[in-house]
Parts: sequence; structure tokens; C-alpha cells
Amino acid sequence: MAKQYDLVIIGAGPGGYTAAIRAAEFGMRTAVIEERELGGVCINRGCIPTKALLYASHIFSLMQSSDQFGIFTDQISFDYGKMQNYKEKSVKACRDGIQQSFDKLGIDLIRGRGILRRDRTVEVHGEDGLEFYQGKYVILAAGAKAFIPPIPGANLPGVVTSDRILNEGDWNYGRVVIIGGGVIGVEMASIFHNLCSQVTIVEKNDHLLGPMDRKVAGELEHSLRSRGIGIYCGAQCEQIEEGKSGLICRIRTADGQMVEQPAGTVLIAVGRKPAPEKLFGEDAKLRIEEGRLWTDENFQTSQEGVYAIGDLTAKTQLAHVAAAQGVFVVEALAGKPHTIRLEVVPNGMFVRLPIVPNCIYTNPEIATVGITEEAAKKLGMHVRTGYYSMNDNGKSIITRTDGGFICLVFEAYSNTIVGAQMICPRATDMIGEMATAVANGLTAEQLSYAMRAHPTYSEGIQAAINDALGKC
Repeated sequence: MAKQYDLVIIGAGPGGYTAAIRAAEFGMRTAVIEERELGGVCINRGCIPTKALLYASHIFSLMQSSDQFGIFTDQISFDYGKMQNYKEKSVKACRDGIQQSFDKLGIDLIRGRGILRRDRTVEVHGEDGLEFYQGKYVILAAGAKAFIPPIPGANLPGVVTSDRILNEGDWNYGRVVIIGGGVIGVEMASIFHNLCSQVTIVEKNDHLLGPMDRKVAGELEHSLRSRGIGIYCGAQCEQIEEGKSGLICRIRTADGQMVEQPAGTVLIAVGRKPAPEKLFGEDAKLRIEEGRLWTDENFQTSQEGVYAIGDLTAKTQLAHVAAAQGVFVVEALAGKPHTIRLEVVPNGMFVRLPIVPNCIYTNPEIATVGITEEAAKKLGMHVRTGYYSMNDNGKSIITRTDGGFICLVFEAYSNTIVGAQMICPRATDMIGEMATAVANGLTAEQLSYAMRAHPTYSEGIQAAINDALGKC
């Protein structure tokens, strides 16, 4: 006999645990099934550990140039094992916080591998054997796994994914080749460069960060190159071999030349892919399109009462996207008004704008929301932009941060903000203001009413607004 619940969720990542907490707050009896750690990839092998190591490595990097601030040290070194301990404490604190919420709200966490069967029944293979749980509703939130392309030699020792490299305590990263110049690739490149590694990025597209705005990607590429990180864009790693003193990556460059790049470690960071077909049995076949679970506009799959969120279905693989989708679904199931808007239509326009912030924690940080000037023109929108170089910002001068900019995009007739791109310190914190502005259709004039403190990085927002309004 299957145990009965109002909601059964497979996957305890950001989408799953956020949906569970909101459902329990609405009084729904909720169970979450997870075969690994609470928190999913984001908490345990992604966002939190990556950002912890970025922060620790950035401190070490600052110390190497502390003399410009009048601070001198005789010797600077780092202990990668202790950095890993610090990272693990950060991960544990996040995981414990989720567990406390589960305990407080009476959410049942069931350890094991969940398989969807017919009639919204989930078969769980766990430590206690085989068990069955049936929900009035089921949410699939099992995420995605690191993808390894068919490169000869990809199975050699020393070739790793981000899942593994984030959990190794021994330092063996003097020379690192990173295959993939997306978010994971550039963030990992920043970590290892901060720790004095020789880093090379190999990206098959003609610029870093894939679909990211070219101006932003170009600014980041310039910054990374200026610090000594090697970058091959429009290139392909065709083979990985064992050499006399480590690994050798054979790279076909954009101009057709073959380059042999030595490495102690090769990190494959070409993205993550879901494996939805492993989530259901033969009596619960669900529709799959382009490797993802198909859902309608309410995130319901082809089986009534079964929903899918996060990396299983979304093309934008972000923790906050999965969490927002989870809240959206649960509010609908509970008959509550929606508190989250996943997109917005500009005033008088029939163009739907994404209001998903995209954040990259490099140095300098990158954050975007809405659409770029280039994308707007492709959609037939008439826009004006406000631009400000952060070289002139007082806080940037104080902190010796060179380069970066803030670009705001406004619909030309209504002056409504439709997008923002930032590459500067604290961009990932400041983008929240811009996301709020896009979601609420604020105009440049309305944004200009707010006073921004001096000296702060956010003064760059005011300067970009003034530029769009034609003010000094």
C-alpha cells in the first residue's frame, strides 16, 4: 500500500526544497525524495562551493598585491585543504538550514532513488528496500548531470568535471586546461588563476559565455587575458593524451592550427544535461522534447497531475529559476495568487521579456537581466541605451578596480527599462534593483528619483540613467 501525500517531490535541489517549503506552509502534506545530499547540485557541488572557493581564492589574490594599499607581508601562502574545509562548512550551514525548515514544517525527507509510476505513484529504492508513495500531485525536480563530450582521452586520470574538482582536497592544479568557456568554465578559471595556476580556456564558440551579450563577454575576455589566462575561442579540443609530465590537449584553433597544450588537470565544463528517461518506469512514459521533459505553460507534463521544474525542463539552468518555478507550481496547486512573475510584457508592446537575473562570479562580476540592445533590435523594438564606464566610479578608484561598465536598455517611446548589463564589482548584488525595475515597468525618470549613496558602485546605475536621459 502506497503512503499518501498531497505532494510528492523527486529531487531536493533548489526547485524541490523551495517547492516543498512553500507547499508545507500552505498546509499540504509533503514528501521529498532524494538519493544524495539535501540541497542538490547547487548547495553541494555547484553554486555554494564554487562561490566559497572564489571568495577564498580572491582573498589570496588580493594579498598578493596588498602593497598598493600600504600593507606588506613577508610571506603569503595558502592551504587548499583548509580552503576545502571552509567550503564544506559553508555547504553544511546551507544544508542544515534547509533541514531545519523541513523539520519545522513537518516535511518528510525520504532517502532513495525515486521512479515515477502510473497514477502519480513514486517507487523508491532506498536503504529500507522498496517503498511506494502516492501524491495528489507530483513534482519532478531531479536536475541535471555534468555532460562529458566524446573526446578521445576524456576518461584518462586527471580529466575531471566540476563535480569532482570541487570536492578534492589535494592541490594538483599547477596547470589547468578548461574545456568550455561558459559560466562554470570562467568561474573555475578565476579560482585557479587566483591561486597562481597556469590556466587555459578552450571554447568552441567565437566568444566566451555563449548566449551572453557580446560586449559583456568581450570585456570579460579582455580582463582574463590581461591577467595571463590563455583563451582559445572558436577552438576544439580534439584529443587528450598522456605525456611524459602530465596530460596533453590537442587543440584545433579557429584558424585551423593544431596546438599541443600541456596540463596537469583537464576540467571538462561544457554544461549539464538532464536524464529524464531515468525518472519513470515503463507504465509512466512522459513526453520528452530535445532531451528535456515537455511541460505546458503551467509546468505540467504530459501526465495529468505530474509537474516538472528546473534543469529537467528549463533551458535556463539556474537555481533561482528552478526555485521560482517551484513556487509558481505550488501556488497554483494550492489555489493561491502568484507571487512570482516569470516574464513581463512592456507597456504597449507585444514582446515578452525575461526577468531572470544571470550572474557570473568572476572578477569583475557579471550580471544581466532582460534583453540587450542587440536582442531588442532583432525583436523589432526601438530602444535607447544609457552607458557608463566604471573607470570613473569613485568606489572603483578606491578599490583599484579597472574596467567594466553598466549599460541600461530602455524602450524608446515609453522610456521603460527592458534590460540591464553590468560588469563590475558587486554587479550580482546590484542586478536585483534592475530586475525589480524591469518586472514593474519602471521608466528612466522613475529610476532617477532614487538617491544613490556616494561613494558606491551603484552610482554607476544613476550615471547610466542620466546618460539615457541625455543628462551630464
